[in-house]
Amino acid sequence: MTAHPAHTGTDPAAARFGGHVFADPGLLAQALTHRSAGSPHNERLEFLGDALLNLIVAEQLYARWPRADEGAMTRARAELVRESALAGIARELDLGARLTLGPGEMKSGGHRRDSILADAVEAVIAALYLDGGFETCRQAVLAWFEPLLAALPPLHRVGKDAKTRLQEWLQARQLPLPVYALLGESGDEHDKTFRVGCALSEPALATEGSGSSRRAAEQRAAEAALARIEQPAG
Repeated sequence: MTAHPAHTGTDPAAARFGGHVFADPGLLAQALTHRSAGSPHNERLEFLGDALLNLIVAEQLYARWPRADEGAMTRARAELVRESALAGIARELDLGARLTLGPGEMKSGGHRRDSILADAVEAVIAALYLDGGFETCRQAVLAWFEPLLAALPPLHRVGKDAKTRLQEWLQARQLPLPVYALLGESGDEHDKTFRVGCALSEPALATEGSGSSRRAAEQRAAEAALARIEQPAG
């Protein structure tokens, strides 16, 4: 995959993102331009997009969880808008292929880096708002985030990560705690993937998880273990 050059209004695809056709294609081009490629870049749009994203997600949590207190909604919002979640959305949208990066970032694989992808999502949100208005922006964000909103854990478990939930499940039953072990690493130094195993002695179970950090891999291994041992949520 290679980063594309800056888009121009002569390319119809350059003026479209999702279902929205930009009246100002330069606005979308700016949203997809990293600061390493020069000005105008997307940092100001990122600032605005971050605020819009937090508002739209907060509105959804307020509507969906009428009995939740401020703390629970704050934790859920932080989970939804964290960098890795935004980077995942960027990958689903194939945003990396449309980024304009400077030579150094192109060489180091910046189009795959979570921080750059997450910032670009926020910048595109702002561009959609400025070009199409709040409702256009809101509908796009809701379409991207609906799977994440639907997958939120039960209210009483919001804010507890998979490792914590697995530990609490075992402790409640007076069972031995899990053991995590690094099984391998792959990829370049700036773009590594870690593979971690999670072993339970009772019930006897072994799962694996992969991620861009050892901690992320441990969380996914714990999530896989929980999926095996927990009863369906009720």
